[in-house]
Amino acid sequence: MNRSTTTLGLVIAVIAAATFGLSGALAKPVLESGWSPAAAVTVRVLIGGLVLAPVAILSLRGNWAALWRARWRVFAMALIGVAGTQLAYFAAIERIPVGSAVLIEYMAPLLLVAIAWVRTRRSPKAVVLIGSVVALGGLVLVVSPGGSAAFDLFGYALAMAAMVGCAIYYLVAAQPSNGLPAVALAGFGLLLGGVLLGLVGLTGLVPFETSTADVPMFGAELPWWLPLLIIGVVATAIAYSTSIAASEMLGSRLASFVGLLEVVAATFYAWLLLGEQLTVPQLLGGLLILIGIAFVRSERTDAAIEPASLPPVEAAAQLSRPPQPAQPPGPGA
Repeated sequence: MNRSTTTLGLVIAVIAAATFGLSGALAKPVLESGWSPAAAVTVRVLIGGLVLAPVAILSLRGNWAALWRARWRVFAMALIGVAGTQLAYFAAIERIPVGSAVLIEYMAPLLLVAIAWVRTRRSPKAVVLIGSVVALGGLVLVVSPGGSAAFDLFGYALAMAAMVGCAIYYLVAAQPSNGLPAVALAGFGLLLGGVLLGLVGLTGLVPFETSTADVPMFGAELPWWLPLLIIGVVATAIAYSTSIAASEMLGSRLASFVGLLEVVAATFYAWLLLGEQLTVPQLLGGLLILIGIAFVRSERTDAAIEPASLPPVEAAAQLSRPPQPAQPPGPGA
């Protein structure tokens, strides 16, 4: 990975985090107007997939074989990266505080560090461990999880499932493209994921309620579809395609750490658009996350350690596999 590629990947990853973070501030008024979280996210995902579909088809340039070769990667993205992770998160926040659920889900970068450690039997370098601890401390300050609610074992298990899903998302997104453009993976993954979310909604496993009431936003009453359209285009279509592109360039571990900036962006948008309080500890937490990313970025990544070098199906399955014998250090290690 050369310096110019890494720099470009970091810029794209920051754009992805900034666009992903916009969804919370725009979705909150929609949810308050009568939409259930599962219904809102299903519409969001379907809009994002429909917006990307023409671009995805054009990007293939008739090379449908590339899509067929990557079918399991697309399926894993749809089933786990889009549908499974979001369903687990929304089911979790029905039972535990939102801050706690967010904190657990966004511990995915630490899970990726642990995966590499267990599978290779090579301990992470000091800069990665320091960066992990610093970034986790910053995340705690930004999220400020509440501890007043009663402990709900199943709720926390769902949040941990969302964390695993988030980690798998980065593993799948970081796979070598093999001719499949990032926008194609995002577009087809979102379409299939949206269909899966809709089917789950029809079963009644999660509350699935919609509303056509106007949404109070920006000092006016907006039609219900406008904020959902913005979320679908900006915080879904653009966010997923840029996140996948960045993951392919940076690898799953570094991309996941930069993804922590989504939480910082969401807090900033909530202050800017909703008037929610932005505290000094939250600002300090954002700074700590940036410092943690800088520590992780400073490590020279070995391809044998980076999960992005694995085939997509193996990457999605590696959480359940036993560790393999350590490999000899690669050149320059």
